[in-house]
Amino acid sequence: MLTLNYPLVLASNSPRRQQLLKDAGFEFSVKVKPTDEDFPDTMPAPEVPVFLAKKKALAFQQEIDNQIILTADTIVVVDGLILNKPQDKAEAKWMLQKLSGRKHQVITGVCVMTKDSIESYSDTTEVFFRELTDAEIDYYIENCKPFDKAGSYGVQDFVGMVGIPRIEGSYFTVMGLPVHIVYDALKKFCEL
Repeated sequence: MLTLNYPLVLASNSPRRQQLLKDAGFEFSVKVKPTDEDFPDTMPAPEVPVFLAKKKALAFQQEIDNQIILTADTIVVVDGLILNKPQDKAEAKWMLQKLSGRKHQVITGVCVMTKDSIESYSDTTEVFFRELTDAEIDYYIENCKPFDKAGSYGVQDFVGMVGIPRIEGSYFTVMGLPVHIVYDALKKFCEL
């Protein structure tokens, strides 16, 4: 729907982010640079996704010309603990058991960078899980293989469908891209 003045580059391999951006009416290319996702141990959890999104954008700083670089990072936080992507089945099961029957936060940070500016945004959604049985967790891990997802789950997958009775905030933030924020951030790069 928006016609941008510059080519948009989504710096993310996430098929969910790509689909959301496409569904929001944007034309874009995908280009990813390997970026380490380390952050200071003392950094408060709500600051981490923006820090990482900026880090991913800055990887393009030396070669940016007339493009708009869009990056994002999503974390899951429960009891102040950040749950990243699980390394294996055992860690995925541990994470889902930790989330079971509880409320947690999903925070997505976004960075929009051009050669002249860099802006970042953050959005938080509260997610409520019902109690999950071990059988449900095992079925989910075996069939959906959530190893590329923070907190070991996708809200759009089986465990989200059957295990999340409600959220407070943006569903799309939980999927990994707060589309309402991205849309507003990119409006300023549109033809009048």
